[in-house]
Amino acid sequence: MATYLVCFVLLFSFVNSLKYDPTWESLDARPLPGWYDEAKFGVFVNWGIYSVPAFSSEWFWWQWKGQPMRAVVDYMQKNYRPDFTYADFAAMFTTEFYDPEEWAEMFQDSGAKYVVLSSKHHEGYTMWPSKYSFNWNSNATGPKRDLVGELAAAVRAKTQMKFGLYHSMFEWFNPVYLNDKDSGFKKQDFVRTKTMPELYELVNAYQPEVIWSDGDWEANDTYWNSTNFLAWLYNESPVKDTIVANDRWGHGCPCKHGGFFSCTDRYNPGKLQKHKWENAMTIDKFSWGFRRNARIEDFLTIEQLLSQLISTVSCGGNLLMSVGPTKYGTISPLYQERLRQMGQWLRVNGDGIYGTRPWVHQNDTVVKNVWYTMKKGATETDVYAILLEWPDNNLVKLGAPITSSDTTVNMLGYPDKVTWTTGAGGKGINIQIPPLSVKTMPCKWAWTFKMTGLQN
Repeated sequence: MATYLVCFVLLFSFVNSLKYDPTWESLDARPLPGWYDEAKFGVFVNWGIYSVPAFSSEWFWWQWKGQPMRAVVDYMQKNYRPDFTYADFAAMFTTEFYDPEEWAEMFQDSGAKYVVLSSKHHEGYTMWPSKYSFNWNSNATGPKRDLVGELAAAVRAKTQMKFGLYHSMFEWFNPVYLNDKDSGFKKQDFVRTKTMPELYELVNAYQPEVIWSDGDWEANDTYWNSTNFLAWLYNESPVKDTIVANDRWGHGCPCKHGGFFSCTDRYNPGKLQKHKWENAMTIDKFSWGFRRNARIEDFLTIEQLLSQLISTVSCGGNLLMSVGPTKYGTISPLYQERLRQMGQWLRVNGDGIYGTRPWVHQNDTVVKNVWYTMKKGATETDVYAILLEWPDNNLVKLGAPITSSDTTVNMLGYPDKVTWTTGAGGKGINIQIPPLSVKTMPCKWAWTFKMTGLQN
């Protein structure tokens, strides 16, 4: 035991003594901190000045003044005075019902293992009192609060979740950025005075364990000075040993460079990926933030959300599910319902999600809508078959598992072992679901069967 501990300490010391150069070859070689792959599920909180009009999407300002959308232009003409500006919305961003401890407990109850808050979207408004955003921040204009700091403190005091931050590298209408853009990005004034100072400020002040970068696509990573920031993040920052970062660090970087790959919004390839990835997606099909005019059919059902979670984890990814709070600081009942439903399901089936790895099969070879995960123990491997649809006659006929004389099957949430037989020709397994009443049914959606002692 003593020898094992010495080896572990030496290995830990070696890993943490590594220094990363500001090159993609070096940065991409950094091992991803283990907590992230174990976590599997996080909550994304998209909140900002766009939560005040709460119309169309978080791209409201751009759809009004950048690339005008008729519905947005008409909305403003009908409801606001002619000289109204986007900055005027800030005074209406009141957040009077914002209770960060309530949020933190709600997110943890959903089964999430980490939460990522938008610290600044493309509108440029910072949700913390940034020294680099003058009067366009949450302490100077609007709520007069440090919205980032309050949630960071609540998450750490009230939950076991990790805390992360989303940050947009560019700003639609910032004149310094537009001047850099007009130079063909030969100038870097915006990066030097705004983007990078904000990122260093966020990391030093709030010590997030996720940096979710965005808004990078108009320029390459050399303009953004991304590799130098990441080298500091991994070598010297106060979270250098636990921080994870995504892949949106410049044109051409997504799905190519970064700690985990977020690739495109709502990325779910449906097959096993070689690199750790994340499916960042929304409950509202059309917006990351809150929309006052959303209809019930615009929201994904719990069955659809679970399908996203299960297929994502089966293929080696994490799910980051977005909720959009209101300008008052509340989270609407529909979002709350989806969060609670996810938590209900994970309390029963979490053993087949958290800490799992992809199996040799992601989908079954015979039955549709079955996804696999696995866990390797010291002496045996557990394989989880997760059914999205209830089978006919309570009989599950799976083609992928190859049984042995030691095979056992359990239904998560059901106290007794489940009977099974080997499939035709010695291939596959037939699982007979026991008679279940409303009271003994483990969960309402997506049922998990844990199989041990398989040959493959």
